[in-house]
Amino acid sequence: MALEVVGGAFLSSSLAVLFDRMASRPVVDFIRGKKTAAVLLHKLKMKLLSVNKLLDDAEEKQLRNSRVRDWLTELKDVLYHADDLLDEIKTEALRCKMEVEDSGSSRTNQVLEFSSTSIHELDESLEPRILDILDRLELTVNEKDVLDLKEGVKDRPQGRLPTTSLVEESSVYGRDEEKEAIIKLLLADGITGNKTDVLPIVGMGGLGKTTLAQLVYNDDRVEQHFVHQSWSCVSVEFDVIKITQILYGAVTSQTCNITDLNMLQVKLKETLSGKKFLFVLDDVWTVTNDEWDLLSRPFESGGHGSKIIVTTRHEDVAGIIGTLQSQHLMQLSEENCWSLFSKHAFKNAGVTADLSLEVIGKQIAQKCKGLPLAAKSLGGLLRSEPNIEKWEEVLNNDIWELLDKKNGILPALWLSYHYLPPNLKRCFAYCSIFPQDYEFHKLKLVLLWMAEDLLPSKSKTTLEQVGENYFDDLVSRSFFQHVPQQYSDKPIFTMHDLIHDLANFVSGEFCIRLENNDDVLENVSKSRHFSCMDASAAIDQWDSLCEAKYLRTFLVSRCNYKRPNLDFDIFLKLQCLRVLNLSVHKIDVVVARL
Repeated sequence: MALEVVGGAFLSSSLAVLFDRMASRPVVDFIRGKKTAAVLLHKLKMKLLSVNKLLDDAEEKQLRNSRVRDWLTELKDVLYHADDLLDEIKTEALRCKMEVEDSGSSRTNQVLEFSSTSIHELDESLEPRILDILDRLELTVNEKDVLDLKEGVKDRPQGRLPTTSLVEESSVYGRDEEKEAIIKLLLADGITGNKTDVLPIVGMGGLGKTTLAQLVYNDDRVEQHFVHQSWSCVSVEFDVIKITQILYGAVTSQTCNITDLNMLQVKLKETLSGKKFLFVLDDVWTVTNDEWDLLSRPFESGGHGSKIIVTTRHEDVAGIIGTLQSQHLMQLSEENCWSLFSKHAFKNAGVTADLSLEVIGKQIAQKCKGLPLAAKSLGGLLRSEPNIEKWEEVLNNDIWELLDKKNGILPALWLSYHYLPPNLKRCFAYCSIFPQDYEFHKLKLVLLWMAEDLLPSKSKTTLEQVGENYFDDLVSRSFFQHVPQQYSDKPIFTMHDLIHDLANFVSGEFCIRLENNDDVLENVSKSRHFSCMDASAAIDQWDSLCEAKYLRTFLVSRCNYKRPNLDFDIFLKLQCLRVLNLSVHKIDVVVARL
């Protein structure tokens, strides 16, 4: 079941969509001539703009304050209602347009009669619904002082500390093969014919890219092979002047305060002239061709065989600056993950005072799914903790519920989501309706995004192509992982369990995922998306689902359906009508969303 938490970053993207819909031609045309409704809609826009100013601060504080998380959840529910209203306006406006174009049909009178009825119903409810949304927004905004939310606070998500080149080698497990493969590439000259080659290390957040780079950087063979070495933690902003200052300061062994880029580059070029160097650019999030061309100009003066290691979560970065094949980091084995966890959980590495703690600890390590950051953080959380109940709490709790313990898990993964473009945030959050270890097919997921209106229609390219580009972008940012298939020509992808938990984290209680017959649906009134891989289990829960009056998505597998005497398609459609409280004339809308 999804966590009752929602990310402010998600709301920022939802607000952007709402503003676009308010300004869309169908909505503008429908409201024209309805003076009171137009005024109220304008007030709604102004109120949403005032809410938008609070989101940056709320997003940062909701990671530590459950009351702010509740505030964001309530706000998201109000925004869903506003989106529903705008969607109805758009639907009726487009229906009117189609009826005019289809006026020669034999069904014209029947359609016009139905149309006038539905438009009249919308007209009657329009003003009260806008007023209700405004009232709820007003109540929500008025809580900002109690929660100490500030307007216009700049984005400041919790981030990782800057990295250095130093590493505690005794705390590293399972990277010997990767380390040797990279060292072999670094020591080899003339692989590509370039004087300087760039080796990208790519992987999701928390996988150990920085640690692997540190191991290589400090290896005796590497230190002896290069005249100059320098380590720069780049992070989100690719600042050419700052990076150049760090590189020059390292190769000259002195602090560099020069801010003139030309002078900096001239001095760096002179210092590197004819000398073989190794630079590490750690945690590169984004870079353009122009930025890289500018930064790398002094490097050409270095000696033949110079190398640059770049660690990044984004395959796009590797594609722009890499000259050697990217080294994709994989998860640790279960054994190595346990070794890393126990190293941080017990005072004496490998020594467990209580065998019962070891049993629970190995289960916790399994929960980390090979992610070194998770194993290290959870191990540190339980360090010197003799209380077995505390260990069981961590085992049975969701990792995201442990963020108040100030472990390092959340920042590493949250940043990956936080810096997604708005439309990608919504598409990613939607993926929480699928169970863990689900095998994603690109085209199927794109079609679902289309059905949910998550893809912008302003582009000249088709919606399918837009969706495929979105999917590829999420793959390049390590949100999806490709699964090698020996006998399939269609690529299959999965999500790491903690990335899947991240999707749950940002979608909150607005998504229901029914795992099995034993699950009990609770607090479903705000839920908008429902999925179940067992049709029989879903059918048994219809009465509970009736409380979710505003469900938008039904994803139900029929593979486990065990009632052959009943046509499953017909039954499901009728039940969807019942749950959504729709009249028969909207059956096509429901069917389209199945």
